[in-house]
Amino acid sequence: MTIVSIEPATPDRWDDLERLFGRTGAYGHCWCAYFRRRAKDFTASVSCAPAERGTGNREELRRLTLEGRVPGLLAYEDGRPCGWVSVAPRDDYVRLSRSRSLRPADPDEPGVWSVVCFWLPPRRRRKGLGAQLLDAAVEYARDGGGRVLEAYPVDTAGGRAPSAEVYTGTVRMFQKAGFSCSAHPASGRPIARLPLKAD
Repeated sequence: MTIVSIEPATPDRWDDLERLFGRTGAYGHCWCAYFRRRAKDFTASVSCAPAERGTGNREELRRLTLEGRVPGLLAYEDGRPCGWVSVAPRDDYVRLSRSRSLRPADPDEPGVWSVVCFWLPPRRRRKGLGAQLLDAAVEYARDGGGRVLEAYPVDTAGGRAPSAEVYTGTVRMFQKAGFSCSAHPASGRPIARLPLKAD
């Protein structure tokens, strides 16, 4: 696979992001809004009548993108979008601060950015694109002033990631990129962290 570029999801790229995610909003009408919305708002968007499913999540991602908030990065091959990673300051993800299983140990720690989601169409998976997106996310967070990049991977213990969770990345992928992985003190879920700048 030849990746032409990995670019920020700026307002002029909204149509590309919408095209990549398709009618179902990437996965289950999520539109990469799961960590960005309160639980009740997200649930309302995915559990309503089929014709309306995902509309609220799509509108939230569209609003952020068109406001220039840059909710993540898009990968392109031959001028077409082919992959996505959501990376932003941790404070942009409202659900992280409220989550029992992922709540920050130090919510006031400055300069923490988070990677919360990868999305690749099925034919693009297992070809190294996720690792390329992760490398780009590291650079983007560093260039944006981040001091630490945090992620919430799946521990596959050497096996294959469940299809519903593959989009968060695996512990092994983050370790290969230089992240240190530990267990969240409350839940035991893996947390991956990479220092971006020296203190």
